[in-house]
Amino acid sequence: MKKIHFIAMGGSVMHQLAIALSEKGYRVTGSDDEIYEPARSNLEKAGLLPIHQGWDPEQITPDLDAVILGMHAREDNPEIIRARSLQIPLFSFPEYVFRESVDKTRVVIGGSHGKTTITSMILHVLRTRGKDFDYLVGAQLPGFAHSVRISDAPLIVCEGDEYPASALQKIPKFLFYHPRIAVLSGIAWDHINVFPTLDNYLEQFARFIREMEPAGILIYNENDPALVSLVQQHGKHLQLIAYGMPEYHIKDGRTTVRFNQHTVSLQVFGAHNLQNLCAAKLVCQMLGMGEEEFLGAIGSFTGASRRLEKVFDIQGAAIFRDFAHAPSKVRASIGALREQFPDRTLIAVLELHTYSSLNAAFLSEYRHAMDQADTAAVFYSNHALEIKRLPPLSPALIRKGFDRKDLQVLENVEDLASFLAQQPTGNANLLMMSSGSFEATSIAKMTWLWQKN
Repeated sequence: MKKIHFIAMGGSVMHQLAIALSEKGYRVTGSDDEIYEPARSNLEKAGLLPIHQGWDPEQITPDLDAVILGMHAREDNPEIIRARSLQIPLFSFPEYVFRESVDKTRVVIGGSHGKTTITSMILHVLRTRGKDFDYLVGAQLPGFAHSVRISDAPLIVCEGDEYPASALQKIPKFLFYHPRIAVLSGIAWDHINVFPTLDNYLEQFARFIREMEPAGILIYNENDPALVSLVQQHGKHLQLIAYGMPEYHIKDGRTTVRFNQHTVSLQVFGAHNLQNLCAAKLVCQMLGMGEEEFLGAIGSFTGASRRLEKVFDIQGAAIFRDFAHAPSKVRASIGALREQFPDRTLIAVLELHTYSSLNAAFLSEYRHAMDQADTAAVFYSNHALEIKRLPPLSPALIRKGFDRKDLQVLENVEDLASFLAQQPTGNANLLMMSSGSFEATSIAKMTWLWQKN
């Protein structure tokens, strides 16, 4: 039985990996200075919730096989110091996932946007077709108890992002997985606190392409010029497969897609999701699945949590929530709803929550991102600015960044509530976009506020 200890185990993926290794039969312990929901409840249910909050070097014992580090485990952490003194191997979570999957067929889905949905589509189809596989995905999926599985399966499918692996290893997570098959969905500059320039951001993807094993399969979005340029420069040692948009049509708010002689009606929609579907289909084909077999399964895919997720729908009025926060994601989500429901009023609300989105120097990247919405609003809080140690933002500066004069800027929860209460609910869609929680304002409360007029 392997014995594994997690430092900063409360992260969204970290705690899921801890549960997965425990279910594999490993003895798992962990620590953190604070653990939030849903990680807290998930760990408690699995019997893995630390008894005490904080760091305890006494938990680092010589019999440990490995210590896995979470994102906010700093170099001066007393448990790290203890592990080093005992010469216990230290790993970031992507490093350790590779260690567990070195003999598997490894599939990695990367890109600035769409990677969660592409990964989710592949997992849904594999599961529907009864395949045995491991996985790592950044969202909760219908029918999956956890977002990480580590077993003896011959295949693993990982969502791989470009964010640093840990405070001790400041290189992108996706560089640790060494895929046999990879997808790159597109590139749009983000995380400016980590990647201060576009060239620096592009280099992370260039390195991913360069470091893929010779004759590896790279599936890439041919509609992204920046990505195509990188593939042409750095991917000559790979098998390259491009994808784009499939043939499709929309009728009565439902999208049907066609490949050769096969058609399928989908439960998801939007140009970006149709491209995501093409990527997922190619991956499944590389894994030996026929086109008809794939399409027969993808029709029941309802999407991943908070990815254009419909949370309310009654008599021509619907609320969607979306993880969209980066400019490219905002444009894609708003555009998808506009195309799918052209006759409905579209009300779009975006929370500025990430370091990039709250940074005055980055706001111009959102130029015209919300233009397709009939009514557009941006919500942010001074509390979020304080946490990220950023200077105040003015409504005028935000309107200038989005280049929309009628943009409504909401600076607190009360303003948000008042705005929602004034919006029409007949023949309308409300789209709430954030990687946060609108200052913990629940979807249920938003629904009530929107309906009450």
